[in-house]
Amino acid sequence: MDDGTGAETENPKGEGHRARGSGTESVYKALRHEILTMERAPGSPLDETRLSEHFGMSRTPIREALLRLTSDGLVTSLPNRNTIVAVIDFSGLPTYFEALCLMYRVTTRGAAQRSGDAWMVEITRHQQAFARAVEAQDAFAMIEANREFHVAIAERAGNPYYTAFFARLLDEGRRILRLYYSTFDDRLPRRYVEEHEKIIEAIRSSDVEEADRLSIAHADQIVRQIQDYVARNIKAAAELPDL
Repeated sequence: MDDGTGAETENPKGEGHRARGSGTESVYKALRHEILTMERAPGSPLDETRLSEHFGMSRTPIREALLRLTSDGLVTSLPNRNTIVAVIDFSGLPTYFEALCLMYRVTTRGAAQRSGDAWMVEITRHQQAFARAVEAQDAFAMIEANREFHVAIAERAGNPYYTAFFARLLDEGRRILRLYYSTFDDRLPRRYVEEHEKIIEAIRSSDVEEADRLSIAHADQIVRQIQDYVARNIKAAAELPDL
């Protein structure tokens, strides 16, 4: 923009837009991390004014971050215009698990049917990140690396529809996976790292039936552990005395 002296000056509107976009991204990432790690419990309120004070910025980037989190399925806007952390629909878990287990099988089998090692570098890289996270007992990093590991397998399988659907399921299940890791107090047994490594070897050797067997076992133990966790908590809640 010419300031009348012939010199070019920055567009203050554009500068403000960039700053706001940066603010939105930082709020989005911070809230997403807190929600996925269960620091902000399901059903807890997300008041724009308090969040604005907490992050030290205007309500506009707060509102935009909440909209992004809503599209991620992590935040819910109520009819009274209040916003809360989305609750986990435990009643819908059976159908969720059915779809999740199917996608574990379809993508792992598909990956084993494809030739070439190009994707193996990416799959192995995410597995190494997962192993480091397990060693560090970093639940959030475990969840992120696990998601990327399985998405990389789906991408190797080569069906973009499967990849998109599986990624969506894994994203929707992040907090459920957090509960799963909490059953081990975030000390995930080494055998779960080894399960991933066996899956990698089956894919690398194009052993479709072994890849299928491993994916079924891998999905089943996750589902079983979460179901046991939910059942224990329902029982404990039912045994609480009425107040």
